Amino acid sequence: QDYTWEDHGYSLINRLYPDAGQLLDEKFQVVYNLTYHSIALHCGVDTSMLRRAIWNYVHCVFGIRYDDYDYGEVNQLLERSLKIYIKTVACYPEKTTARMYTQFWRHFKHSEKVHVNLLLLEARMQAALLYAL
Repeated sequence: QDYTWEDHGYSLINRLYPDAGQLLDEKFQVVYNLTYHSIALHCGVDTSMLRRAIWNYVHCVFGIRYDDYDYGEVNQLLERSLKIYIKTVACYPEKTTARMYTQFWRHFKHSEKVHVNLLLLEARMQAALLYAL
């Protein structure tokens, strides 16, 4: 059975620590919905599929999979170097190097790479909370 933040984690953490669920949920939503509607040199782009792929890939790395998500999107949208970077930062942050950072998305702005880092760190926190709860 799926145990999701939206359906279970949020309400449980609010029972254990009132108002914490709301604060955490807002934090997750701000990072998840953050977009400049651009990617590399292209403007007016809907990046929701890419953001969802990154979020779900981080959850997948920690063993959380959702039946209603097509994980083929992850392989289509995330190149190998990005997946290696995400897994390293999420699981072994002490092994992350500047070279790994420069290897993925070479033609992208630093702000876009920072957004990837925000996404993966918040997804990691949510995954850890789901396991703890």
